[in-house]
Amino acid sequence: MDTDELVIETHGLRRRYGSRGKDGFEAVRGLDLAVRRGELFALLGTNGAGKTSTVELLEGLDRPTDGTVRVLGHDPYRERNRVRPRIGVMLQEGGFPSELTVQETARMWSGCTSDPMPLGEALEFVGLTRREKVRVKQLSGGERRRLDLALAVLGRPEVLFLDEPTTGMDAEARHATQRLVGHLRERGTTVLLTTHYLEEAEQLADRLAIMHAGRIVTSGTTDEVTRERPSRIRCTLPPGVERWRLPASLGAGGEGSTVEIRTENLQHTLTELLDWARAQNVPLAQLDARTASLEEAFLDIAGSVNGREPLTVGEAH
Repeated sequence: MDTDELVIETHGLRRRYGSRGKDGFEAVRGLDLAVRRGELFALLGTNGAGKTSTVELLEGLDRPTDGTVRVLGHDPYRERNRVRPRIGVMLQEGGFPSELTVQETARMWSGCTSDPMPLGEALEFVGLTRREKVRVKQLSGGERRRLDLALAVLGRPEVLFLDEPTTGMDAEARHATQRLVGHLRERGTTVLLTTHYLEEAEQLADRLAIMHAGRIVTSGTTDEVTRERPSRIRCTLPPGVERWRLPASLGAGGEGSTVEIRTENLQHTLTELLDWARAQNVPLAQLDARTASLEEAFLDIAGSVNGREPLTVGEAH
């Protein structure tokens, strides 16, 4: 397997809704993206970032307003017949007929799939074998998402698009699905994942990109994305000890008795803080020191790009 082969590639990708005047809206604004074969790539975004609009273009569900997109070397919209049999798609909502059973739904989908795997194998893969006689309307939200995944992998796809695959699942089901996605990657399937669970992206993704206002703001491995962000130290001072007593070199902030310090050199700054506390005989409660997390990097981007107020993690349209 040529792991350097690009199986998803976009250049200057744009998607506009409505007219080019003031009534129109450009959801994707000149996107450049590259995903290698066998890679699990997570596409993250703030509210309205454009990640779902981007994925729809990659899946061939619509044509771009401008720019180019290639999946497995082909235009997924214009050459749909050459791309669709080789990809799997898990949408945010499956929309299955509620009166059909799990087995009937899988059989119906299998009839529309090129070279499908055995139904039993697909249902066993997602843990729905014992639920195959149950009607779709009787499934829990998490079970419906697992049925979505079973149908997405039924055709043994080379490239799998997963749009918010664990939404609606409880913690146990979410972890089980994450393990399944990891198994797919180990089999060599290229996976492009959108999620608003940042820990999910942190655990699963080989690389990731964070979108904001239709553009990719940063991309790389989790370490590369977080490396440029400062580390954080937090602690609580005891009654009677004011924050101004801390060394000015620490640049301590916070509210009340809570202290927060941002630093580019965690070890040096933490040592300075602890040396001061020992010399002053000041106990530091709830001491917490850590390098930047993906969540912190995400929220920092959400709050700083274009001088906007911080946004919450969530769905992009």
